[in-house]
Amino acid sequence: MQAHKLRVDEQHPIIHDFIAFGHHHFDGDLDAASAGRLLDKIRHLRTFGEDLFLSEAEFDANPQYIGVNPQPGRNLLEQFEADLAFVEQDPAIVSAMTSLLGEGYEILLKKLICGVPAGIVPAWLKARIAGNPVNNLGAYIKPQFRDITYFYGIDFHQDLIDYKDREADFVTLYVYLHDVGPHDAPLFLLEESHKLGGTLFPHDLTRDGDGWEYSDGRGGRVHTPQRQLMGKAGFAAVWHACTLHGTQPDAADNERLSLRYLFARKPGVSAGIDQVNATLQGPLSLSATRQDLDASGAARLKANCVNKV
Repeated sequence: MQAHKLRVDEQHPIIHDFIAFGHHHFDGDLDAASAGRLLDKIRHLRTFGEDLFLSEAEFDANPQYIGVNPQPGRNLLEQFEADLAFVEQDPAIVSAMTSLLGEGYEILLKKLICGVPAGIVPAWLKARIAGNPVNNLGAYIKPQFRDITYFYGIDFHQDLIDYKDREADFVTLYVYLHDVGPHDAPLFLLEESHKLGGTLFPHDLTRDGDGWEYSDGRGGRVHTPQRQLMGKAGFAAVWHACTLHGTQPDAADNERLSLRYLFARKPGVSAGIDQVNATLQGPLSLSATRQDLDASGAARLKANCVNKV
């Protein structure tokens, strides 16, 4: 049965926020104690130091850029299913996702994200990746530790980047497991950037006062205010698959550990995301999402806007 369509102002605030801004921040953070317990268990299993990395000789002997992220059977969060209830069963999360994605929405992906502190990145690696738009360090991490995604900064991008030919029928939820301040690689999010729909990465951005001038390459242009996402343990925010966001390298002494979820509606379900997507000025899917990589998956471009913030 098709859900009764309410006016936007009668629906969950997430619908209004997604249409207007491309994201939604949950006013009441998730349970900080549960976040802390999960964080303690993770840190008991993993030491985030230089021993995570391959040596330069080891990497050069067999460079691999593809298949180095968490996957089923190699995902640290798989052993913490019960500990994730504070996210997946939180009433505010369930209510918002049901309104946006419909009954029976599914988890497309969940994994742990580590913002790697500058102090543990080997000097040879810093020199090699300097200026790259996407510093996903998975290729340089020892295989036994690739059950987490490790970033050393990533330029403004859409999460559509990983889903060529897929419609923007999914959203991203980020949860900080500890307090995140300005030196802990907080996310930068460009409000209203979703309005141009899907665009090719790296994106056409020019600094403009308190935000960025963003062009879609098709004649569309919008001013996107920049918002920095900082908060206490349990901070949670969700954004559209076409909303631009990124991070600078972690300047703190400690790693930044966060949960990243992708929630998707099931095929054939009518939901609030349809109302959101109907307001976009560009395509909901892309046959090509990025042009920064060569055939092996290695970076071939040097460009990074978020590091100019």
